Amino acid sequence: MKKTLPSLLLLLLGLILSGCGGVRQLKQVDQGQRPLIIGLDDTFVPMGFQRQDGSLAGFDIDLARAVGKKMHQKVTFQAIDWNMKETELKNGTIDLIWNGYTKTPARAKKVAFSQPYLRNQQVLVTLRKDKINSFAGMRQQKVGVQNGSSGQTLFNQQSQVLKNIVADHSAVLYENFNTAFLDLQAGRIQGVVGDSIYAGYYVRQQHSANKYRIISGGYPEETFAIGMRKQDRQLKQRINQALVALTRDGTVSKLSQKWFQQDLAIK
Repeated sequence: MKKTLPSLLLLLLGLILSGCGGVRQLKQVDQGQRPLIIGLDDTFVPMGFQRQDGSLAGFDIDLARAVGKKMHQKVTFQAIDWNMKETELKNGTIDLIWNGYTKTPARAKKVAFSQPYLRNQQVLVTLRKDKINSFAGMRQQKVGVQNGSSGQTLFNQQSQVLKNIVADHSAVLYENFNTAFLDLQAGRIQGVVGDSIYAGYYVRQQHSANKYRIISGGYPEETFAIGMRKQDRQLKQRINQALVALTRDGTVSKLSQKWFQQDLAIK
């Protein structure tokens, strides 16, 4: 008995270690193969939005699927409250923020960014009948912005552009741009600050080039990138490698032409 007990203990220890190794290996495979959950505002045309049949479409939808294919990893999409996007990421509800997500210093304190892939700018959209053709023309007028958007950030940070001159020195906050445009049409506000990509697409889809005026020049150019948790360094590296490959082979430029009718890809 004294001779067999050490042997049994060694055998039991070996089984335990073998089991631990098997569990650790399984976890690594699961993490690499499970779908990446992408958080988006599913009303944000043309980046990521729901069609009438409920399916998702848009530039970022196409690009995310292309990146997933390049990485050999499935991606899924989760509609979220855009104002809570960083919280959703931190809590693990989503893995990526990928929906016309502007790279800013404030956001970089909370998330890790991929390399930028697309150029954008915040513009002011007005109705031509109101004869507002500059940012200065918004004096004592009401302006709308999306809550949690980079447009809201710029409105507050660069107050000399609009905040100091509009009515009540504040903006009307909206959960999405679609609602803001409905209020613009109804005359409840006189301008909307939003992404040039969205504004251009919206006007083209409405066949209303003569109805709206898109005014640029008040705010600096921006770039779109993908947000992820700071500890996900390996994921960031894999995404950046895929973005580089898709930029070099022209995929990003082709998608830009498809959705925006111009090449806004960052080379």
